[in-house]
Amino acid sequence: MDEDWRKISLWWDGLYEPLTPRPALAGDIVADIAIIGAGYTGLWTAYYLKTRAPHLNIAVLEARRAGFGASGRNGGWVMGAVLGENRLVGHLPEPQRRESWALLHAIPDEVGRVTAREEIGCDFRKGGTLYCAARYPEQEARLRGWLHELYAEGYQESDAWWLPPEELSQQLRLHGALGALYTPHCATIQPAKLARGLAVAVERLGVRIYEHTPATGWAPGQVRTAQGKVSADWVIPAVEGYAATLPPLGAYQLPVQSLLIATEPLPASVWAGIGLSRGQSFSEFSRQVTYGQRTADDRLVFGARGGYRFGGRLRTDFTLTDAEEGLRRHLLTDLFPQLRDAKITHRWGGNLGMSRRFQPHMLLDRRNRIALSGGYGGEGVGAANLGGRTLADLILGQETPETRQPWVIQDRALRQALRSWEPEPLRWLGYNAIIASFTHEDQVLANPASPPWRRQLAQALATRMEGLMR
Repeated sequence: MDEDWRKISLWWDGLYEPLTPRPALAGDIVADIAIIGAGYTGLWTAYYLKTRAPHLNIAVLEARRAGFGASGRNGGWVMGAVLGENRLVGHLPEPQRRESWALLHAIPDEVGRVTAREEIGCDFRKGGTLYCAARYPEQEARLRGWLHELYAEGYQESDAWWLPPEELSQQLRLHGALGALYTPHCATIQPAKLARGLAVAVERLGVRIYEHTPATGWAPGQVRTAQGKVSADWVIPAVEGYAATLPPLGAYQLPVQSLLIATEPLPASVWAGIGLSRGQSFSEFSRQVTYGQRTADDRLVFGARGGYRFGGRLRTDFTLTDAEEGLRRHLLTDLFPQLRDAKITHRWGGNLGMSRRFQPHMLLDRRNRIALSGGYGGEGVGAANLGGRTLADLILGQETPETRQPWVIQDRALRQALRSWEPEPLRWLGYNAIIASFTHEDQVLANPASPPWRRQLAQALATRMEGLMR
């Protein structure tokens, strides 16, 4: 049994604990708070509620094991950001804009503070992140444009700055490097260790976690399972990429996949030629959405955007196809030619949730006593921490910087607060057309023989399609 669970991802394979399941729910219970899902959002929400209001009776229902979903499968970036932050924060007046930036940028430090206090050994390292231009010159222009936008929207020079190739090489050495945008507001972790450690921490505070207890239905004041029901004052569906399993949440959250590979542990001589000595994360700045980090045991983890299945069907088999692995290996070795012969030891992926405007939401429906946070779009490791803090403050009726943000929606029902996705086949056709434009752009721009007119056309099409996502 343990062996099968450890095949979920590199991160699960690196757990030292025995993977003994927690008891399932057996019968009907009553709680103050019922949380559906023992991933980051559910566990962080339980943690902040219980630390701020120890008297609360909190029950967490998990369909499989704590950390089974995206929380135990992601790339391990704790970003000081939320999806689309510049669009959400940039238009705010001062001093609200400065308050929002400070709140977002402090996310990694807050995660580090809690993991240290609760003695959660999750390989936390705050080394910042590098958004790199390397595979074609258009990346440099886009990156410099993005940095200019960030400064215009309130970023300080201490929040992000440009690294020319010679300065980038002091942190990371890429083939064909043209420069990078560096921000210190990011940390890397071992994701499964964080999720499993949080579960232990909230149990220590008195939270009850029931594993192998999938919710079969929910309504204000109640969560139903095959084993019994939970009657609660508040219900928090914290399911993110698994929203399709809990109608009507699937109308507002599109489940898409991200896929990763990991090398064998690399020798010091190889790392001397790569860098990443301080726990930095890195991304090659294309619309393929690549991401990587150096693990504590000296592997290189590298991932890229996955796909979407017709009807919002969840992917359950994450055995990567030859094409899926091949794309990620191709992108990786374009950046690091010295890894062409490196052995790939782990291949995995996960489902994540995309909201219609590609923006996060933290919602409190006081009338129906429902609270939820989601729409992280692949940036949920850090955003879920902010979501947990925000939901705790909202439920406890506290006005804080967390509750004053533009992504917080209060006293509105789901249908009023969130925009639903288009019906099928429009969403399948639309998503795949957008991804096809991104793939085409990358292929054209990565080919130095592509004529200027074709490069411009591919960029224009991809930019236009990306705009449709918003």
